[in-house]
Amino acid sequence: MSASSSRITPAQFHRAPGVGEWRVTATGPQAVFAAASLAEAAGLVGPVVAAAERWGVRPDVDLRPEAVVVRVPNGADGGIPDGAPEFAAAVSHAAEGLRLVADPSRVQSIGLYVAQHSAADVRPFFTAALGYAELGDGDAVDPLRSGPVLAFNPLTGDAPGRGRTHLDVFVPADRAQARVDAALAAGGRLVDDTHAPDWWSLASPDNHGVDIASWTDTYE
Repeated sequence: MSASSSRITPAQFHRAPGVGEWRVTATGPQAVFAAASLAEAAGLVGPVVAAAERWGVRPDVDLRPEAVVVRVPNGADGGIPDGAPEFAAAVSHAAEGLRLVADPSRVQSIGLYVAQHSAADVRPFFTAALGYAELGDGDAVDPLRSGPVLAFNPLTGDAPGRGRTHLDVFVPADRAQARVDAALAAGGRLVDDTHAPDWWSLASPDNHGVDIASWTDTYE
């Protein structure tokens, strides 16, 4: 089957049968299956390839001795391929047959938000320095999707020559509060929770910003 061009939302994905072990982050649906060895984890690669060909998706597979991570990258328009639920269900079924246990608590994706002076355009510098490619009007991505997504946010009323940057950590909706609590217990400070449970803005003890976000796992 050729790659699907139709898109669905995270809420539509979660309503499909057989995807209970999957979560949706900023980069798309993802599942983590724990393994006891590299050989055990590699056993899932064949079923992933077969399911991808059947359902017309182009997944990323991150193979490690501790686990195999399977992701369905969002399309260029930001939507989830409509074959993703069937693909995910098939992969979960195969993992169950291989006795690989899903661990949703380990699902996440990272975004780096670069704040730039309102009169500056720093994206060309970062794409050149990191070997990234431009995405849309204001983002940049690793062509192999192994590094964090970069987004460039202009600031108004700011001082030229000073950049401010923060991390966005996208986690499953059912794990977000625990991640926030852990960060606060480790010395962090709550800056803003007015958007919770979609996201919380935190600061490290020395005032570096981190947003814990879960809205990508639930929006309609």
